[in-house]
Amino acid sequence: MLLALTHGIKFGAKRTIVSALGNLSVTLLQAAISIAGLGAILLASAGLFNIIKWAGAAYLIYMGISIWRSPDMSVSEKSSNNTPSKVSLRKMYLQAAFVTAGNPKAIVFFTAVFPQFIDPNAAYIPQCVMLMGIGGIIAFGCFMVYAIGGQKIVTLFSKATVGKYINKIIGGTFIGAGLGLASSNK
Repeated sequence: MLLALTHGIKFGAKRTIVSALGNLSVTLLQAAISIAGLGAILLASAGLFNIIKWAGAAYLIYMGISIWRSPDMSVSEKSSNNTPSKVSLRKMYLQAAFVTAGNPKAIVFFTAVFPQFIDPNAAYIPQCVMLMGIGGIIAFGCFMVYAIGGQKIVTLFSKATVGKYINKIIGGTFIGAGLGLASSNK
Protein backbone atom coordinates (compact mmCIF):
# COMPACT_ATOMS: atom_id res chain seq x y z
CA MET A 1 0.00 0.00 0.00
CA LEU A 2 3.00 2.27 0.53
CA LEU A 3 3.89 1.76 -3.12
CA ALA A 4 0.34 2.66 -4.17
CA LEU A 5 0.52 5.82 -2.07
CA THR A 6 3.97 6.70 -3.43
CA HIS A 7 2.97 6.14 -7.05
CA GLY A 8 -0.24 8.11 -6.46
CA ILE A 9 1.82 11.02 -5.12
CA LYS A 10 4.48 10.92 -7.83
CA PHE A 11 2.48 9.95 -10.91
CA GLY A 12 -1.19 10.51 -10.13
CA ALA A 13 -3.93 7.92 -9.83
CA LYS A 14 -4.40 7.50 -13.58
CA ARG A 15 -0.82 6.28 -14.20
CA THR A 16 -0.89 4.24 -11.00
CA ILE A 17 -3.53 1.97 -12.54
CA VAL A 18 -0.57 0.17 -14.14
CA SER A 19 0.94 -0.44 -10.70
CA ALA A 20 -2.42 -1.71 -9.46
CA LEU A 21 -2.44 -4.17 -12.37
CA GLY A 22 1.04 -5.39 -11.36
CA ASN A 23 -0.22 -5.93 -7.83
CA LEU A 24 -3.36 -7.62 -9.13
CA SER A 25 -1.43 -9.98 -11.43
CA VAL A 26 0.72 -11.34 -8.61
CA THR A 27 -2.18 -11.42 -6.14
CA LEU A 28 -4.15 -13.60 -8.55
CA LEU A 29 -1.10 -15.80 -9.10
CA GLN A 30 -0.69 -16.20 -5.33
CA ALA A 31 -4.38 -17.06 -5.01
CA ALA A 32 -4.08 -19.64 -7.80
CA ILE A 33 -1.01 -21.19 -6.15
CA SER A 34 -2.91 -21.39 -2.90
CA ILE A 35 -5.94 -22.95 -4.55
CA ALA A 36 -3.77 -25.45 -6.40
CA GLY A 37 -2.47 -26.72 -3.09
CA LEU A 38 0.98 -25.23 -3.28
CA GLY A 39 0.09 -23.12 -0.29
CA ALA A 40 0.22 -26.28 1.80
CA ILE A 41 3.65 -27.10 0.37
CA LEU A 42 4.86 -23.60 1.21
CA LEU A 43 3.47 -23.98 4.73
CA ALA A 44 5.31 -27.30 5.07
CA SER A 45 8.57 -26.00 3.60
CA ALA A 46 10.03 -23.47 5.99
CA GLY A 47 13.11 -23.18 3.76
CA LEU A 48 11.13 -22.13 0.68
CA PHE A 49 9.03 -19.73 2.76
CA ASN A 50 12.17 -18.14 4.20
CA ILE A 51 13.80 -17.76 0.76
CA ILE A 52 10.74 -15.89 -0.53
CA LYS A 53 10.53 -13.85 2.68
CA TRP A 54 14.22 -12.83 2.54
CA ALA A 55 14.00 -11.95 -1.16
CA GLY A 56 10.96 -9.78 -0.45
CA ALA A 57 12.67 -8.11 2.50
CA ALA A 58 15.79 -7.41 0.43
CA TYR A 59 13.71 -5.90 -2.36
CA LEU A 60 11.80 -3.64 0.05
CA ILE A 61 15.07 -2.45 1.60
CA TYR A 62 16.55 -1.87 -1.87
CA MET A 63 13.50 0.17 -2.91
CA GLY A 64 13.64 2.12 0.37
CA ILE A 65 17.31 2.99 -0.14
CA SER A 66 16.61 3.98 -3.76
CA ILE A 67 13.74 6.25 -2.73
CA TRP A 68 15.74 7.66 0.20
CA ARG A 69 18.70 8.51 -2.05
CA SER A 70 16.63 10.06 -4.85
CA PRO A 71 16.62 13.85 -5.09
CA ASP A 72 14.18 15.76 -2.93
CA MET A 73 10.77 15.55 -4.45
CA SER A 74 9.34 18.92 -5.23
CA VAL A 75 5.73 17.97 -4.92
CA SER A 76 3.13 20.08 -6.57
CA GLU A 77 -0.27 19.36 -7.98
CA LYS A 78 0.86 20.34 -11.47
CA SER A 79 4.02 18.23 -11.50
CA SER A 80 2.23 15.17 -10.18
CA ASN A 81 -0.78 15.10 -12.43
CA ASN A 82 0.10 16.94 -15.63
CA THR A 83 3.75 16.21 -16.41
CA PRO A 84 4.59 12.92 -18.11
CA SER A 85 6.84 10.89 -15.87
CA LYS A 86 10.30 9.64 -16.77
CA VAL A 87 9.43 6.32 -15.14
CA SER A 88 8.09 3.84 -17.66
CA LEU A 89 4.75 2.14 -17.18
CA ARG A 90 6.60 -1.18 -17.42
CA LYS A 91 8.83 -0.24 -14.48
CA MET A 92 5.80 0.83 -12.43
CA TYR A 93 4.08 -2.49 -13.20
CA LEU A 94 7.17 -4.51 -12.30
CA GLN A 95 7.77 -2.60 -9.07
CA ALA A 96 4.27 -3.42 -7.88
CA ALA A 97 4.58 -7.03 -9.04
CA PHE A 98 7.90 -7.55 -7.22
CA VAL A 99 6.68 -5.92 -4.01
CA THR A 100 3.58 -8.14 -4.06
CA ALA A 101 5.58 -11.27 -4.91
CA GLY A 102 7.89 -10.56 -2.00
CA ASN A 103 5.07 -11.25 0.44
CA PRO A 104 4.79 -15.04 0.79
CA LYS A 105 2.32 -14.51 3.62
CA ALA A 106 -0.36 -13.81 1.01
CA ILE A 107 -0.24 -17.45 -0.09
CA VAL A 108 -0.56 -18.55 3.52
CA PHE A 109 -3.47 -16.12 3.95
CA PHE A 110 -5.29 -17.47 0.88
CA THR A 111 -4.62 -21.04 1.99
CA ALA A 112 -6.20 -20.29 5.36
CA VAL A 113 -9.16 -18.26 4.08
CA PHE A 114 -10.29 -19.95 0.85
CA PRO A 115 -11.29 -23.33 2.33
CA GLN A 116 -13.81 -21.57 4.56
CA PHE A 117 -15.72 -20.43 1.49
CA ILE A 118 -15.54 -23.55 -0.65
CA ASP A 119 -18.46 -25.95 -0.58
CA PRO A 120 -17.10 -29.49 -1.07
CA ASN A 121 -20.47 -30.56 -2.53
CA ALA A 122 -20.42 -27.95 -5.31
CA ALA A 123 -18.29 -27.55 -8.43
CA TYR A 124 -14.76 -26.63 -7.33
CA ILE A 125 -13.46 -24.54 -10.26
CA PRO A 126 -16.38 -22.05 -10.46
CA GLN A 127 -16.07 -21.44 -6.72
CA CYS A 128 -12.33 -20.82 -7.04
CA VAL A 129 -12.82 -18.48 -9.97
CA MET A 130 -15.40 -16.53 -7.98
CA LEU A 131 -13.12 -16.31 -4.93
CA MET A 132 -10.20 -15.16 -7.07
CA GLY A 133 -12.40 -12.62 -8.84
CA ILE A 134 -13.67 -11.15 -5.59
CA GLY A 135 -10.15 -11.13 -4.15
CA GLY A 136 -8.86 -9.42 -7.30
CA ILE A 137 -11.52 -6.72 -7.16
CA ILE A 138 -10.71 -6.06 -3.50
CA ALA A 139 -6.93 -5.95 -4.16
CA PHE A 140 -7.30 -3.59 -7.14
CA GLY A 141 -9.79 -1.38 -5.28
CA CYS A 142 -7.60 -1.08 -2.17
CA PHE A 143 -4.53 -0.28 -4.27
CA MET A 144 -6.40 2.46 -6.12
CA VAL A 145 -7.85 3.94 -2.90
CA TYR A 146 -4.28 4.48 -1.69
CA ALA A 147 -3.22 5.85 -5.10
CA ILE A 148 -6.09 8.34 -5.14
CA GLY A 149 -5.27 9.27 -1.55
CA GLY A 150 -1.66 9.86 -2.62
CA GLN A 151 -2.79 12.06 -5.47
CA LYS A 152 -5.04 14.07 -3.14
CA ILE A 153 -2.37 14.41 -0.46
CA VAL A 154 -0.06 16.14 -2.96
CA THR A 155 -1.90 19.38 -2.18
CA LEU A 156 -0.98 19.06 1.50
CA PHE A 157 2.65 18.26 0.73
CA SER A 158 3.00 21.10 -1.76
CA LYS A 159 1.94 23.59 0.91
CA ALA A 160 3.96 22.15 3.79
CA THR A 161 7.65 21.72 4.45
CA VAL A 162 7.13 17.96 4.76
CA GLY A 163 7.03 17.84 0.95
CA LYS A 164 10.80 18.14 0.70
CA TYR A 165 11.23 15.22 3.12
CA ILE A 166 8.72 12.87 1.49
CA ASN A 167 11.40 10.65 -0.13
CA LYS A 168 13.11 10.25 3.24
CA ILE A 169 9.82 9.40 4.97
CA ILE A 170 8.67 6.91 2.34
CA GLY A 171 12.15 5.43 1.84
CA GLY A 172 12.57 5.00 5.58
CA THR A 173 9.17 3.34 5.77
CA PHE A 174 10.09 0.87 3.00
CA ILE A 175 13.39 0.10 4.77
CA GLY A 176 11.50 -0.41 8.04
CA ALA A 177 8.97 -2.69 6.33
CA GLY A 178 11.81 -4.73 4.81
CA LEU A 179 13.57 -5.04 8.16
CA GLY A 180 10.27 -5.97 9.82
CA LEU A 181 9.63 -8.68 7.22
CA ALA A 182 13.18 -10.00 7.60
CA SER A 183 12.90 -10.17 11.38
CA SER A 184 9.45 -11.76 11.49
CA ASN A 185 9.26 -15.34 12.65
CA LYS A 186 6.26 -16.28 10.50
